[in-house]
Amino acid sequence: MSERTILDVKDLTTHYFTSKGVVKALDDASFQLKGGQSIGVAGESGCGKSTMAFSLLRMVQPPGRIVSGSIKVDGMEVTGLSEKEARSKLRWQKISMVFQGAMDIMTPVYTVGYQMREPLKYHKGLKGDKAKEICMRYLDMVDLDPELYYRYPHELSGGQKQRIIIATALLLEPDVVILDEPTTALDVVVEARIMNDLKRLKKELDNGMIFITHDLSILAEISDNLAIMYAGWIVEFGPATKIYKEPKHPYTQKLIAAIPRLRKDIDRLEYIPGAPPELTNPPSGCRFHPRCEQAFDKCTEVEPEEHVVEGVRVKCHLYEED
Repeated sequence: MSERTILDVKDLTTHYFTSKGVVKALDDASFQLKGGQSIGVAGESGCGKSTMAFSLLRMVQPPGRIVSGSIKVDGMEVTGLSEKEARSKLRWQKISMVFQGAMDIMTPVYTVGYQMREPLKYHKGLKGDKAKEICMRYLDMVDLDPELYYRYPHELSGGQKQRIIIATALLLEPDVVILDEPTTALDVVVEARIMNDLKRLKKELDNGMIFITHDLSILAEISDNLAIMYAGWIVEFGPATKIYKEPKHPYTQKLIAAIPRLRKDIDRLEYIPGAPPELTNPPSGCRFHPRCEQAFDKCTEVEPEEHVVEGVRVKCHLYEED
């Protein structure tokens, strides 16, 4: 892992301004990512994971918009870029994304090669044999036969399509690659191969990767750091090994306790009663307090501050000094 900070996010806030009210989808998210490092982002559906990813790409769709905060990619502040500048300077050049369900977005009437060449043509002006050579090299990099360049999507398996999308996201050698549920709908054998490919590529290319999923067991294999999200907040952030061994936030504790273990006798798996809150009107105080078994009076009234406990940032009243 290099010491170069390739992504620096500070107090990032993104809201959706709807007719029913303001949806506070992401509030005050802060973290850093270095070259060769990976961050796993986990949490229940609707907690703000994908909103954070689209914010980093400057692709938040109306009625959503970035309200405040800073995003620096390789030292370049991107929150003030126009749409034209974001297309030419940011997306796929500095930061790319493998979208959720990406293997279903390939156009069936065009070959793999035709679709892979598009970002090279648009951003680099590369065509013909030069573009073909680069595409085939990246197909080989994700453990695929370069001859798939000539195939059509219907001739490929789900795992092959997913790895082609990953190869396409890497073509322009971006500093950061975001992967949103990269192994959804794949069987466990293919999932394992793709995760191993991604671990290898992270080391070879020295870029940063952000993995978004609700499955903590997958993130255990690949993440250097973990960001646990709940109701638009990052409630816990730190080294993955520390969080897995000794989670601090009550929400993280419940998530990890819900993972089946092979080498540990467990009478029953944990679960979290209730459901995530409606973000047009989130609970006062700590947003997790209606579902938290450790909540006390202050949790219902005062928003918790972030505390550093044994190298882990945790947003919880339980860790206040008093």
